[in-house]
Amino acid sequence: MSQTQRLLLIAPPAMIRTPAFDRATALAKAMQLPLHIVAFDYLQALAVAGLFAPEQIGIAREGYLHTHRQWLEEQTERMRKDGVVASSEVVWVQHPYEEILRFVSELPLALIIKDAHEEFALKRIFYTPLDWQLLRDCPVPVHLVINDLHALPRYIMAIVDVLRSEEQDKVFNDQIIGAAVKLAEQCDATLELVHVYDWMAVYATDLGVGALPLATGLYEALGSAEREAFAALAERHHVSPQSRHFIEGAPVQGICEFATKYGTDVIVMGTVQHNGLDKLLGTTAEQLLHRAPCSVWAIKPSCD
Repeated sequence: MSQTQRLLLIAPPAMIRTPAFDRATALAKAMQLPLHIVAFDYLQALAVAGLFAPEQIGIAREGYLHTHRQWLEEQTERMRKDGVVASSEVVWVQHPYEEILRFVSELPLALIIKDAHEEFALKRIFYTPLDWQLLRDCPVPVHLVINDLHALPRYIMAIVDVLRSEEQDKVFNDQIIGAAVKLAEQCDATLELVHVYDWMAVYATDLGVGALPLATGLYEALGSAEREAFAALAERHHVSPQSRHFIEGAPVQGICEFATKYGTDVIVMGTVQHNGLDKLLGTTAEQLLHRAPCSVWAIKPSCD
């Protein structure tokens, strides 16, 4: 396999051109990387029927796959005409995540791109089990696309957490900002760096709710310390003062309101798997993924 880094677009099973196609095209051109598109097909009815009439069902399955390959090749050729080095394939597989891991092991992937579904009536984003597997376990950065108001992102937000002081958290913050800065440079986009100081969480975690009336001085001291840490982090990555935003309040609400106000196209955030039975990402990150008003670019520790 080629050692050239590339983007992997996971196309939906339905033969429709979704926002992720345009985002993938724009990013491939901006990042100057080849793009591979894969669609995963599996029809349970055909699989079951194949147990009783394997030859006939085999013919029907191949006909369906041929139609899908033709459609996907048309989309791929459209991307080639737009200047992207692109290839595509359709894979018949019941469990696509295992197949994605094969791509991860065989190809040096820079990014996996996939649509997420937004239900406008409820103003809520829905993720499939595959999305959660990618967010939880995939070692490659994952970009879940909500819409393509701007096919090439113009406004990017990076979210960091300076509350924790462990060395691995500091390194992870550097990774998040580094990824966001690189993306902004490649897309010629505006970058905003955001940290939300959730002082209520500080009280609840470290002091107990009953300490609230007695700890005003400590609250102010902690807030000042976080401001200093945030400023130092931004300075280290050459983020201009006007692009640094220290917000006080509930993290999810603050981030979503900021993203809406600034017309953010992509939120770059870190996700980590916590210990416990399938516990995913942590409360704030999980809530944000359901409520973010824009696309999400998720990286995990050690993702470049």
